[in-house]
Amino acid sequence: MAGLKVVKSAFSRTVKLLEPTVFGDARGCFFESFRADQLAALGLYGPWVQDNHSVSRAGVLRGVHFQWDQPQGKLVRVGRGRALDVVVDLRHKSPSFGTWKAFEIDAIKHHQVWVPPGFGHAFLALEDETQLLYKCTAVYNADGEGNIHPFDPDLAIDWPLERSAIQLSARDQAGASFADYQRQPRF
Repeated sequence: MAGLKVVKSAFSRTVKLLEPTVFGDARGCFFESFRADQLAALGLYGPWVQDNHSVSRAGVLRGVHFQWDQPQGKLVRVGRGRALDVVVDLRHKSPSFGTWKAFEIDAIKHHQVWVPPGFGHAFLALEDETQLLYKCTAVYNADGEGNIHPFDPDLAIDWPLERSAIQLSARDQAGASFADYQRQPRF
């Protein structure tokens, strides 16, 4: 039986880029976007308790977000369009603390990114009407969330668009610096 396979991994194999088996013909395609037993076989366990769906215009950047109280793992995919998905290691005792990895994901290849608890997450929509869908292992908790400014010079994330072409929410514009996070790390 076909299933999910790991295409790439990062941060000592904790973050994973997954590829589902896609069955396609002249009519279109079919693939299993979520199957708990296949994820568990790859070491990715729930509980899966919340689904999120975000729609963004090209140039919209969301993140770097994290939830420290009831930390969330996220299984991220694009249902329409294309995005640069960025994962930042926020685990202060990790040898890769403060480093980031980026994965371009789209609705053509159907790749998924596993973002475990302890990592910040951001994405940049590269096409209009980009739809990002993600399953979470914990429910949203507004009192236990944080964010780091996506243009923080210490993180130095290499966004593929000019800064003037990128739109941030007021919340993300007011994101903490990575230096502030280091003074009081949450993971």
